[in-house]
Amino acid sequence: MNREPAVASKPRKIILLIILLVLVPGAILLGRGGKSHYTNLPYLGRHEVNAPGDTAYFTVPPFRFIDENGQPFSDQDAEGKVLIADFIFTRCTSICPKMSVQMQQLQLELDGPQYKDVLFLSHTVDPGHDTPQVLKAYAKRLQADPARWKFLTGNAADIYRQGNLGYLLSAGTDSASAELFVHSPQFVLVDKQRHIRGMYDGTSTDAMRDLVTDLKMLLYEENERARGAGAH
Repeated sequence: MNREPAVASKPRKIILLIILLVLVPGAILLGRGGKSHYTNLPYLGRHEVNAPGDTAYFTVPPFRFIDENGQPFSDQDAEGKVLIADFIFTRCTSICPKMSVQMQQLQLELDGPQYKDVLFLSHTVDPGHDTPQVLKAYAKRLQADPARWKFLTGNAADIYRQGNLGYLLSAGTDSASAELFVHSPQFVLVDKQRHIRGMYDGTSTDAMRDLVTDLKMLLYEENERARGAGAH
C-alpha cells in the first residue's frame, strides 16, 4: 500500500520529463523561426530624432573618385549596393597587407548569388604614388574581382575628407609616421541607404567573422525593406 503512490508517480515523472526535453525546446525553436531571430544592426554616427518613429541617421556623403581602370567611380555607381570600405596604400608595410588579405578572403567567401549586392571599396591614402596603374597591379596580385572590388584614388583632400567625415575614419598624412600616412584599420559596413551600420578591425580574423555575421543580418533587413516597399 505504501509503495503505490511511488509507482503511480513514475509515469507522471516520465511525462514531465518528455515535456521539458521535447515540447518546451520545440516551442522555443518555433518562436525563433520568425523575424525575431534576426536583429537589426545599430546606426553609427550622429542622428536627430525629428518625431517619434522619425529619426534622421548619419549618411555617407556623395563621392567621386577614379578607379583602378582610370574610370570615374562615384556614389551613383554604387547605388543599390551594400558597401564594405577601407583605406589603405600600396607602399604600406604595416597593417595594409593584412587588411588587403582580409578583404580578399571576404571577397572569396561572399561569392554566392545572395551577396550580389555587396561591393568592396578600397581607397588609397597615398594618391600621389597610387595611380590607377599601380592600383590595378595591386588588385591583380590580390585576385580582386573588378566587378565587385574597386580600388579608388583621386584628389588627396577629397579622399581624406571622405575618410574623416564620410566614413568617420582617420585618413591623412602624418609626418611623425615612418610611412608618412595615417589611416584606420577599420572596415566600414554601409547599408543601401548609405547609413554606417558597423566597423570592424581589418587586421582581426575574429572581427571579420563578426562582419560576415552582421552582413547577413543586414542583407536580411534590406530584403525585408524591399519586400515592404513592393507591397505598397
